[in-house]
Amino acid sequence: MKKLIIINGPNLNLLGKREPNIYGSLTFTEFLEEVRKKYKDIQIDYFQSNIEGELIDKIQDVGFSYDGIILNAAAYTHTSVGIGDAVKAIETSVIEVHISNTFGREEFRHQSYISPNAKGVILGFGLQSYELAIQSFI
Repeated sequence: MKKLIIINGPNLNLLGKREPNIYGSLTFTEFLEEVRKKYKDIQIDYFQSNIEGELIDKIQDVGFSYDGIILNAAAYTHTSVGIGDAVKAIETSVIEVHISNTFGREEFRHQSYISPNAKGVILGFGLQSYELAIQSFI
């Protein structure tokens, strides 16, 4: 059985409440339940933190034993050299995911410290961006 993990960064614990015009009204827990039912042959683990160091620790922890990491580092995408370096340091492939089209938003969101070391980037498809990332590992 393939082992994937979704790692979400800051403020993504507020999905369903936070700016529904951008992020939708579904909570991530509700979405994750649906995805796990759909992909029963894949172990899909989940981790979320608002703390940069905890995200780095999790990437390092799973980065040599999982088949894939789906990473939405949220605002840290645009500011964290440390998360970018963690992605570069591990063996497991990482797909960078964003719910919104970051290129259609503020200028500072156009820069990613993760993209240069990611297998690929999926953005702008709402929560479906995560499912597209899962499919990329199948």
